[in-house]
Amino acid sequence: MSGSSDKANQSPPLSSKATSKENKLAVNQSPQQDSHSSLNPPIDCPLRKQGINPHDMKPFEDTQKYIDFLERGDRAIWQKPDAIIQELHLSGTEKIADVGAGSGYFTFRFARALPEGKVYAIDIELEMLRHIHHKTMAEGVSNIEVIKSTPDDPKVPADVDLVFVCDVIHHIKDWEVWLKKLSSQMKSGAHLVVIEFKEGDLPEGPPAAVKIPGRSLFP
Repeated sequence: MSGSSDKANQSPPLSSKATSKENKLAVNQSPQQDSHSSLNPPIDCPLRKQGINPHDMKPFEDTQKYIDFLERGDRAIWQKPDAIIQELHLSGTEKIADVGAGSGYFTFRFARALPEGKVYAIDIELEMLRHIHHKTMAEGVSNIEVIKSTPDDPKVPADVDLVFVCDVIHHIKDWEVWLKKLSSQMKSGAHLVVIEFKEGDLPEGPPAAVKIPGRSLFP
């Protein structure tokens, strides 16, 4: 009797024809996802739109050390990014060009300060732009656009209200020519903010030999 009871309580094998039919029916009845539907729109790569093949870029791990250096915690102590942005007295609707954006250290801070504005993250390094774009997607930031520039052309969009250049000019060989090019791309009334390491020995920053005297930048 106990043997008959065990058989009665056993479930039919999964390989049975009836179960196979039920499984097929369940699969057929599940909703189909369309990768091009409004719920799953195709991802539009901004670098491809600028004629750049992302597959030609270096792997993520090759640039992660530099990103970590730019985003290190002690930078906020001596650079004071939030105080800098506060001093700009932004209304929240401006369009800002962060030229030499790097990892987006200031870019994302600007984005938070501009709920109705826009930030152009501009850099010559494709890997930095890729990092910024992926971060905007991961964090749902919608007011940042990446732009690939060149060493001799900042490529500042004509509609920006403010151009922000932080710790960049000392990297540029012909920076006087570069600044003239940048100025020619700015609309009338736009503001230029330049931050560079001051002369003298400092605990942070580039060697004194590559620093640009303030009187040379703004005679």
